[in-house]
Amino acid sequence: MLLIKGGRVIDPKTQFDAICDILVDGRKIIKIAENIVSADAKIIDANGFIVAPGLIDIHVHFREPGQTHKEDIHTGALAAAAGGFTTVVMMANTTPTISDVTTLKEVLTSAQKEAITIKSVATITKNFDGKQLTPFKELLEAGAIGFSDDGIPLTDAGVLKEALLKAKEHNTFICLHEEDPALNGILGFNESIADRHFGFCGATGVAEYSMIARDVMIAYDTKAHLHIQHLSKAESVKVVAFAQSLGAKVTAEASPQHFSGTENLLLEKGSAAKMNPPLRLESDRLAVIEGLQNNTISVIATDHAPHHRDEKNVDDITKAPSGMIGLETSLLLGLTYLVKPGYLSLMTLLEKMTVNPAGLYNFDAGYLAENGPADIVIFDDKIIKTIEPDFVSKSANSPFVGQDLIGDVKYTIANGKIVYQSSSV
Repeated sequence: MLLIKGGRVIDPKTQFDAICDILVDGRKIIKIAENIVSADAKIIDANGFIVAPGLIDIHVHFREPGQTHKEDIHTGALAAAAGGFTTVVMMANTTPTISDVTTLKEVLTSAQKEAITIKSVATITKNFDGKQLTPFKELLEAGAIGFSDDGIPLTDAGVLKEALLKAKEHNTFICLHEEDPALNGILGFNESIADRHFGFCGATGVAEYSMIARDVMIAYDTKAHLHIQHLSKAESVKVVAFAQSLGAKVTAEASPQHFSGTENLLLEKGSAAKMNPPLRLESDRLAVIEGLQNNTISVIATDHAPHHRDEKNVDDITKAPSGMIGLETSLLLGLTYLVKPGYLSLMTLLEKMTVNPAGLYNFDAGYLAENGPADIVIFDDKIIKTIEPDFVSKSANSPFVGQDLIGDVKYTIANGKIVYQSSSV
């Protein structure tokens, strides 16, 4: 048994916020109350810390199979635990892609060995060909929880409509990366800094928000659920809000990088700040925050995208792969760029990192309750720490290395067991 003493317990599902204790036995929370006494329990002193549901990330890349020099499921799970995450959802852009039952089962078998809960989506189209739908029914029966060709936009509107109808038929949804290749230049560079500093056409805003406009209206027409990944443009937020106002079943996520940084970070940090969609303008950053405030954007998801040092540190930045790691800095960026400036309350930040993502997939997770799952994060929400490049992840491609951020994860408890403990406790 574990007895967590004296922490500020916050449960976004019920809006509970009080100083009390939590008693854990096995995989369940058995009591939440003041002054719990248990002679048999291991005591965790949470005085001065926040005790919240284990964080949930519905958008990570663990690179297994085929790209394990960047990350693998085990190191990804360790990085997640270090960041306070107890449940994650892997994307399917592995090598081979998760387009068939055999590959899916291999990935899930590996995932089941880890201490945290790891789920996976499958691809929408076979090997990202953008044309042939994968066997949704068989993949769902084999353990897939949804579908995404993340990183590869669905350019064919007819295929998108077919995928939405198929997802609706099977009571699931699809997640989309929205950047129209026909309207883009070199990816990873916002159009203004690409033109002004690098002298080429970069990733345009219209490539994102025009594709979102098309897709949310097809979702509206089909009455199917569509989830938009990592919004980065002010216009994109407005388009999603418009579709939601019509009654479309459209949800959206924002990544920490898009509410924490702008295109200027690319000049400071080089390829570590190169990602798809790219970091945008300050006006876009503030619009993403406004979308989080008014719940147009209901979920924060990292898009954790590890890359090997040698891949990122190339002479020609246009040749470096896009993406950054995010699991170990996500909570800290939220505390620093959302809570401290007063954009979101701590309760609302946690909603978007726990109960809201759990609700999308109907996970029994993301809340604290007696007889509920013993998935818990304990963190200091006041300490300031400098981000060092010594990540638990196999990769260290983060533009936030060297920044002073608020927060520090002290313990992560998954399925009733301590899976991460900070060296500072």
